[in-house]
Amino acid sequence: MESSSMEGGNALSMLLPVALFIIMLGMGLTLKLSDFLSLRQRPVAIIAGVFLQLLFLPLLAWLVVTALELPAVLAAGLLIVSFAPGGATSNMISYLCRADTALSISLTAITSLIIPFTLPWFTWLTLEHFLGNGVIVELPLLSTIAKLVLVTLIPVATGLCINSRWPRLCSQLRRPIKILSLVFMFFVVLMISWANRAVLPELMPLLSPAIILLASSAMLFAILIARYLLRLNAETALTLGIETGIQNAGTALMVTGAILQQPEMSLAVLLYGILMQVPAVLLILWRNSPAKLRSVLVNTK
Repeated sequence: MESSSMEGGNALSMLLPVALFIIMLGMGLTLKLSDFLSLRQRPVAIIAGVFLQLLFLPLLAWLVVTALELPAVLAAGLLIVSFAPGGATSNMISYLCRADTALSISLTAITSLIIPFTLPWFTWLTLEHFLGNGVIVELPLLSTIAKLVLVTLIPVATGLCINSRWPRLCSQLRRPIKILSLVFMFFVVLMISWANRAVLPELMPLLSPAIILLASSAMLFAILIARYLLRLNAETALTLGIETGIQNAGTALMVTGAILQQPEMSLAVLLYGILMQVPAVLLILWRNSPAKLRSVLVNTK
């Protein structure tokens, strides 16, 4: 069992960087320089979005795992996924919710550029706090930063350059790269599930309530802060809520699976990537319901 677990960990450590590189390249192919230039026109929304995702969500995650007294390894996994950026999923959900898709794309882009430098430090602090006197888990900071830059910043920049200089080639590449990304992530999900097959029935009841509570409360509080404290319009508030609750689990898996090689942490990240869709689907249904059922935000413009 231990031998097969080690082999699975080695395979995962090789597969995850490739999968994340392809995913981030696909995201870069959807970006334009105008996505970054437009940031200057909406400073309040951008600053609020970055604050909510990079600081507020990790604080909320810490409160949730502490209140629910999750085991240290699982708590660390949820904290690590809270340090991740948004992703293409948040952009799609913003579109389906009729929120501000352009803002969602801009926030995803800017947080993806920041995260390679913040995530390793936050992860190191998390491991010291939760596992300092328990399981020995070492995180090489500089090496982790370098790896995240390699599999996030470089493919995003490459995709952006291709989209800027060869738009026709870019349009031809998007679909095959998206399919390839899904294939790689499918195998990642299978490998993590297989590595945790013995403990999955035990961990699911612990993780599921915590994840749904975290994702739902993150979206709700972010919307309320943006709408009623910052006085941003309804579409902007919804976008910030989505960006706060929907995370790029692939980036977090790069740390927990490929670098730390911790199957249980990776399971927490993987389940977050799945269960965060629950409040997202409810939000989509609510936004597309009759106007009288969603008048709370819309009618207070």
